[in-house]
Amino acid sequence: MLQYSTTDQFVRRVRWLTFAVIAVLFAWHALSWADRAFQKESATPRAVTARGDLAADEKSTIELFERSRDSVVYISTSEQIMDFWSRNIFTIPRGTGSGFIWDDKGHVVTNYHVIEGASEARIRLSDGKEYKASLVGASPIHDLAVLKIGSSFKGHSLPVGTSHNLKVGQKVFAIGNPFGLDWTLTTGIVSALDRSLKGESGSVIEHLIQIDAAINPGNSGGPLLDSAGRLIGINTAIYSPSGASAGVGFAVPVDTVNRVVPQLIGRGKYVRPSLGIEIDQDLNEVITSQLGVKGVVVLKVSPGSPAARAGLKGSRVDRDGSLTPGDIITAVQGKQVDTIPKLLARLDDFQVGQTVKLTILRNESKRELNIILASE
Repeated sequence: MLQYSTTDQFVRRVRWLTFAVIAVLFAWHALSWADRAFQKESATPRAVTARGDLAADEKSTIELFERSRDSVVYISTSEQIMDFWSRNIFTIPRGTGSGFIWDDKGHVVTNYHVIEGASEARIRLSDGKEYKASLVGASPIHDLAVLKIGSSFKGHSLPVGTSHNLKVGQKVFAIGNPFGLDWTLTTGIVSALDRSLKGESGSVIEHLIQIDAAINPGNSGGPLLDSAGRLIGINTAIYSPSGASAGVGFAVPVDTVNRVVPQLIGRGKYVRPSLGIEIDQDLNEVITSQLGVKGVVVLKVSPGSPAARAGLKGSRVDRDGSLTPGDIITAVQGKQVDTIPKLLARLDDFQVGQTVKLTILRNESKRELNIILASE
């Protein structure tokens, strides 16, 4: 009985092992068949469908980028700091931005805030070559700066367009280095014109072009182009709660750039045209509010100035300490001004030596005066 029981257990174990081996072999064959079937189905790539020609607007965008990219540069800045304990001087990275070649003499234009506070700037071209740059001149009120990368440099400059005749809705193209991603192209349209924006230095930048092309940190200083590939502005800022593109960007118009940059190259600074008057924004807001008018109150006229020669009248302080307002400037060349930044921006559209027509209020009477602008 004991022998039978042992044999029976042995038989059952052999049968179990046999079934297990059969199951494993069956599973292996099934997997091998499935794998062969899968390999057989995926061994041949799908046929490629012919695309045909690119659309006309795609071709023009590609051509514009390929024609313009070599004029755009990558700017990296650094600053020097002193270790409090050792007094050793260290150079650390500060930031990056964009710029573009202005002429064949090595001048590069960018935003002032790209290089502000930096002790050194380096410029990398699209071919990978890198140069140490020197500062030629800057105008913080326009957020513009000019760098130079060597007298022997011969670069490809962008054709210059105009910005006074831009229309809301026309296409624009921005090339720059957002987040350090070099030579990036974004597109959009002009979404508004003649915008004002307070700069990082506290001054108000006027006449800005508003665009919806994606502008991000690192795009600053890069060119804004029209569909003909002409320079129409310099990308300078974004309006965004998050710090990234929210569809509202701003560019300094090329008419301003083409007026300011030659002075920065020739003089190292920008000389603003002046009337020769004293004005104050805080007092101006109080006086115009009390009088119920819009304009800029002339507080004082400098002797021998263009304003004095034209007969502009300043304000007067009476014996009782009260202020009798002088002339109130309401327009320059027919364009309304209601704040001091607006007045300065309107005057900034002209050159020293040019004659401008001022519309003024004197004793509630409207008058017009012609004034030859002098240097500030």
